[in-house]
Amino acid sequence: MDAIRKKMQSLKAETDGLYATIAKFEESTKEYNRMADQADCDIRDYGKKVQQLEIGFDETNDKLLKATESLEEKEKHFKEVEADVAALTRRIMLMEEEAKKSEQNLADTVTKLALSSKEADQVLKKVKVFESKCMNNEVTIEEYDKNLRATTKMASDNEQKLDELTRKLG
Repeated sequence: MDAIRKKMQSLKAETDGLYATIAKFEESTKEYNRMADQADCDIRDYGKKVQQLEIGFDETNDKLLKATESLEEKEKHFKEVEADVAALTRRIMLMEEEAKKSEQNLADTVTKLALSSKEADQVLKKVKVFESKCMNNEVTIEEYDKNLRATTKMASDNEQKLDELTRKLG
């Protein structure tokens, strides 16, 4: 009976040990279920965050596409404006060269005009000298003409007197 008692005690101890193990496992199961529930909540929260991040990513990606398109348009416009500026720069350079040529032509023309003006002044001085000589000659000619008339009149008067004297004497 002792052996039965020992066997019973051993079975009871073994049963109590198993109940304790079952209790531990049930406690562990509760803890793991609580952790699993918490993990499920965390997964839902992370899923919501991921969804919000995806929405934000899509919005940001759309903004990036729009900004890229805008940048491409601006670059295209910039290239057009840059080409216009280059063309205008070339035109300015050509106009500056043309202005330099025009200035040189103007300077040459002004120099020629000044020389022509000096020559014209000299010619006018000569003309005045000749006009003065002409006037003097005209005055002299008029004096000679008066003298000639006076002399002719005297000669005519003298001839008449000679004729009268010859008639009277003759």
